[in-house]
Amino acid sequence: MNDHRRISPRKSPHPAPDEGEDGIEQGKRLIRVADDKGLSLTQKIANQFYLLSWKTPIHGRKLKGKYPLKLLAVPDDDIPGDSRAGAAMRAGYFLFRGQKLPIETLDFARPGVGPAFSDYLHGFRWLRDLASSATREQGAPIAETVMRKWLETHAATPSEPAWRADNAGWRLLFWTAHAPLILSSSDLVYRSLVLTCIARTARHLDRSADKAPIGLPRLVAWCGIVAASLLIPGGAARKVFGEAGLKRAIDSGFHGDGGIVSRSPLAQMEAVMLLAMLQSVYDVRRETPPACLTDALGRAVPALLGLAHGDGGLGSWQGAGATAPQAVQAVVQASRVRARPLRQARDWGYQRVAAGSTVVQVDAAPPPVARLAEAGCASTGAIEISDGPLRLIVNCGGAALEGAWIPRDLAQGLRTTAAHSTLVLNDSNSTALLPDGTLGKGVTEVELNRQELDQGSRLELAHDGYVRRMGYVHRRLLLVSGDGKEIRGEDMLTPAERRRKPSKQPVQLRFHLAPGVEPTLTADSQGALLRIELGALWQFRTGAGVLSVEESLWVDHEGRPHPTRQLVVTGEALPGGSSIGWIFKRMG
Repeated sequence: MNDHRRISPRKSPHPAPDEGEDGIEQGKRLIRVADDKGLSLTQKIANQFYLLSWKTPIHGRKLKGKYPLKLLAVPDDDIPGDSRAGAAMRAGYFLFRGQKLPIETLDFARPGVGPAFSDYLHGFRWLRDLASSATREQGAPIAETVMRKWLETHAATPSEPAWRADNAGWRLLFWTAHAPLILSSSDLVYRSLVLTCIARTARHLDRSADKAPIGLPRLVAWCGIVAASLLIPGGAARKVFGEAGLKRAIDSGFHGDGGIVSRSPLAQMEAVMLLAMLQSVYDVRRETPPACLTDALGRAVPALLGLAHGDGGLGSWQGAGATAPQAVQAVVQASRVRARPLRQARDWGYQRVAAGSTVVQVDAAPPPVARLAEAGCASTGAIEISDGPLRLIVNCGGAALEGAWIPRDLAQGLRTTAAHSTLVLNDSNSTALLPDGTLGKGVTEVELNRQELDQGSRLELAHDGYVRRMGYVHRRLLLVSGDGKEIRGEDMLTPAERRRKPSKQPVQLRFHLAPGVEPTLTADSQGALLRIELGALWQFRTGAGVLSVEESLWVDHEGRPHPTRQLVVTGEALPGGSSIGWIFKRMG
């Protein structure tokens, strides 16, 4: 197989014993209302009028009058929460990436936490964590206390970030999935206020979903609308409107190969989880999901698995930490999609080579467009390598996991080219990181050529990230043997055409080692032995430059950095072109 391409950025029939006749568990049933099926022509016309009236006060009057404020069902949430965070709530405080926030003194007007923690609170994702470590009787008083605080501050006056479209969408999904925790009170005034706010959230999303940024935020908003149409009475017209919007959000938010436009593994996993939650809403209402939903899941899951290493966890790409295998498995299982990992996600921009027990991942595309990713990284050409369940070569990762352990300045440093296993020219980023945190100019085009040969896989890519500033094209050649025991590489810097002659520049070729990998330099400073703790012995050799070992760090799935080491080959880029060859070889 020979593939050559250039990549540029672009925008049960029988109820179970514990279920009723409608299939809803007895403990989860709230109030049942008849379906909206079998509509007459007059009713259909009325619903069309209803569709056109959402931006007027008519819709609000309908919700208060014709249709009672009730939930038709409570969908299952098949994804387990963080039991430690749930236990912390039972102890009286929120726990998020090492940060603690007492529930008793929580002020939703000024929570005093960072953006990610704030979204965790306003999106009510903590309901899942609480449910994972408490029974309904134990968790409901805690959930109600927090819910009352939120309603007191935000129910009457929409403002950001509380009412931002994606937070509102997540909130509606978690409110309905964990309704028993927030609607168990005997206080009818409180219950009515919660149900009113659920309906108001749906109306807010009707107006704001298409204003959310393309990608995961817009997808969340439209999933919230569709969920509301199925779970709030009188939703037939909203369902038509919502499913049309959902299809548009999917079409604009995913590439054709199933990868999300932000190129973030975290966002990809969130998207799969989101669509799985919406699928559960259709299940509990005994309705068939639209083709766009099932098709999106069918494409997104293989793309997600394409970034899984031998242990089942995800690689550290575009700000993500090394996502835990259990989290990936839970999301994939909830999706109900069974698929093999995608080897070539051409549009999403990742290449995967699996041979023997070895997995090699490659970032083979430009970084995401700045407006689509808050933690985009200058990582074009970087690689990760794992040997069975153990990792050998990694990227630092974690730029999107700001918290107690990763302050803002460190997060910015984790986005640089030097924080990835690739070549760095003159200590510069292949794509600029601007002072405001956005991505600037750099890689605009990647040339990719992949061949599957009898003796293994050959992959060559080239990017233009250093052309405008320094006049060099960076080319990286990778050869992975059929048994995965040999990974040969060559990094070449060649003068760009139609550019003035480049000058001599210092070069660093970096390979960040996973925690537990102990390097020992050879006497000639051209190689190193790499001992993987409880794993195999690998040898690294370079054909040029001087090899040294430097300090590095690696961020886990919780956003906690771990000290590790990196191999650094130091050389020079010459005006006429230069190259550094290298090899990783498994000795056992």
